[in-house]
Amino acid sequence: MRGNSFGKLLTITTFGESHGVALGAVVDGVPPGLNFSLDDLAIELKKRAPGQLPGTTARKEDDLPEVLSGIFEGKTLGTPICVIVRNTNQRSKDYDKIKDDYRPGHADKTYIQKYGIRDHRGGGRSSGRETLSRVIGGYFASLIIPNIEFEAKISRMGKLTVPLKHQSKAANNYGIPHFSNEEVEKYLLDLKAGGDSCGGEVGLQIRKCPPGLGEPAFDKLKSDMAKALMSIGAVVGVTLGAGTEFLEKSGKEISKESDNFGGIEGGISNGSVIRFSIFIKPTSTVGEKAKEGRHDPCILPRVLPVICSMAKLVIADHYLRQKAYEKVEDR
Repeated sequence: MRGNSFGKLLTITTFGESHGVALGAVVDGVPPGLNFSLDDLAIELKKRAPGQLPGTTARKEDDLPEVLSGIFEGKTLGTPICVIVRNTNQRSKDYDKIKDDYRPGHADKTYIQKYGIRDHRGGGRSSGRETLSRVIGGYFASLIIPNIEFEAKISRMGKLTVPLKHQSKAANNYGIPHFSNEEVEKYLLDLKAGGDSCGGEVGLQIRKCPPGLGEPAFDKLKSDMAKALMSIGAVVGVTLGAGTEFLEKSGKEISKESDNFGGIEGGISNGSVIRFSIFIKPTSTVGEKAKEGRHDPCILPRVLPVICSMAKLVIADHYLRQKAYEKVEDR
């Protein structure tokens, strides 16, 4: 499938371009009889949708989902579920001036090198808009694992660093604790005015995950999670548990606390809180290029639901695999 599908028992295939007619996902492997709510799906998509917060992209999309298959009378059928979201606010001409001006760090040049053709409008398939399809998948994954909790919060956004003691506090509208909405808004608007961008760090926590998820070799829970998170376009790094502290502390220091291993040992969940740190690069469109289109000076606030969605897909997939294993063992 040329890299457009993800998962084993629970699979998602995403499709569509930033300025095409629509984007969407086909989600297969969702068990039958689960309660579906179009309103709840719309709420999840709204968390990621553009044009919601000052200082982010000026593109405004309602991102209203349309279910084409797999749902009947508010229940999943167990058949492939297809959901689309139509694009309604494209301004493709904004990108004509920069269609041959390749952005370092983006897929502009590599798409040409690979395929010999690309859709330059808003980045086409490589646009961050593709991630709405992942949120669709994450919603259906959550129906499979309703009791497992997922939380992603920003710990660093450019020059804004959340003190360690405040990282556990509630986040503001932008998904970052400690700072006020006004402080973050001003920082992002200043970046935008200067044609600049910033990256940062996100902390992901998964609570109430049962032990036993993950396989001991190639399909470790940590490796599948790292692949899922690294598949998000803006992500450039992922660490588990203590992360870079593993480089600084001795084995005796690290082994004192099982929490240092982030809820996964030997590639298998141990029942503790699963913790990942995700590193996000600055948006590639800067300088005059940023003024020719509509871009986020920082993708972090809108990537949080995408991070949670990819994590949900991994956990739900491994949950189904573990349940299948347990059924075989019971025979």
